[in-house]
Amino acid sequence: MSVSKRAAWAVAAGVLLPLLVSVPAAHADGKKDEKEKQPKPPAIMSTVGGALLGKPGTQVRLGPGAPVLPKELSARSWIVADAENGQVLAAHNAHWRLAPASTLKMLFADTLLPKFGRTQNHLVTPQDLAGIGAGSSLVGIKEKQSYSVHDLWLGVFLRSGNDAVHVLSAMNNGVPQTVKDMNEHAAELQALDTHVVSPDGYDAPGQVSSAYDLTLIARNGMQKPEFREYAATARAAFPGEQKPGKKRETFEIQNTNRLLTGDLGVAPYQGIAGVKNGNTTHAGSTFTGVAERNGKVLLVTVMNPSSKEQHAVYKETTRLLDWGFAAAGKVTPVGELVPPTTARTGTGAGTGTADGGSAPAPGKEAPGTSPAPVAAEERSGGVGIALGVAGGVLVLLAGAVFLVNRRWPLGGAAGRRRPSEAAPRDVNP
Repeated sequence: MSVSKRAAWAVAAGVLLPLLVSVPAAHADGKKDEKEKQPKPPAIMSTVGGALLGKPGTQVRLGPGAPVLPKELSARSWIVADAENGQVLAAHNAHWRLAPASTLKMLFADTLLPKFGRTQNHLVTPQDLAGIGAGSSLVGIKEKQSYSVHDLWLGVFLRSGNDAVHVLSAMNNGVPQTVKDMNEHAAELQALDTHVVSPDGYDAPGQVSSAYDLTLIARNGMQKPEFREYAATARAAFPGEQKPGKKRETFEIQNTNRLLTGDLGVAPYQGIAGVKNGNTTHAGSTFTGVAERNGKVLLVTVMNPSSKEQHAVYKETTRLLDWGFAAAGKVTPVGELVPPTTARTGTGAGTGTADGGSAPAPGKEAPGTSPAPVAAEERSGGVGIALGVAGGVLVLLAGAVFLVNRRWPLGGAAGRRRPSEAAPRDVNP
């Protein structure tokens, strides 16, 4: 081989060899590269609930005998909290403001549920259904058909129906008024990361919430008997179209919360009793769940897992719930779920009763009343009836019996304040 050819081969080898050697390394670091492409949380976030909750990254204080956190967690933000005393057991980017998707319907329900009696009927007009986003989840409401408020709430909680949200918003003097009411109620709850643009959670510029806020909202909602009832309902009969001269038929709707009903690849979670899932292009998958085990009640919120695992939002919620139940009493809380800023009277935002009277104290039914009964066919396994799921397997979701029928204490810091005392607001949200 001539000198010139040997020189050419040497140059080629010098160029190509590093590229060939680097190929396996690029594959090996694929997960790392993908992780580095994920958006980063803000360096400074709200400190509502405690200074540690405003720090990026995972916050946990393990004590003797406490299990380590699950490794298989990919969510941008998550939180594990004791639903009764409000203690935050662990969190990851708790105050990162992210798109909430349909988990925002928890705030919608907590704001509007007290405003209408469940037997009130509404005749749907074309204007009621205007402005629903393309590709929205729908329960199947038809124009010129009448629905009870009870029907509409079943559509919101079970099918995440944006059509049901818009009809209830129309009953509340329109979407702009409903958005205003929701933002005011969020401020009252100290959910200061939350800004509502669309009441159904449909992606909209500037619409955000956080794992902390969604957990705070869910906790407040679960103090309402009707909220607990709807959140625990797995299946229900929904009115179809009324045809002249014929009896109005119904069709079955099923809750989209897969930890309640189960699905291929995900089993119902023992003790689950709600609350709400969501999914949009911008938000990814989001979920807030409440479950009970041996008298301990936990709330978990998971936002936007990056994992390619099927049903990742439910799998990661399950892992965090399992961890929370095992870690309870063995960790030092990293923060708390703060109470509302105002007295819960009939004049507060979203706190009155449907007849205009004052609402009872949090977690207390008014004297001589009890949660309205649900038709037998509408009761989920979460309220005491076994469900057939995943090919006929019967699963008893006993936790919801405990949660739906109990008196729910506000607990924690809220329990240490008189109703007239406003909790201090975070000055740097």
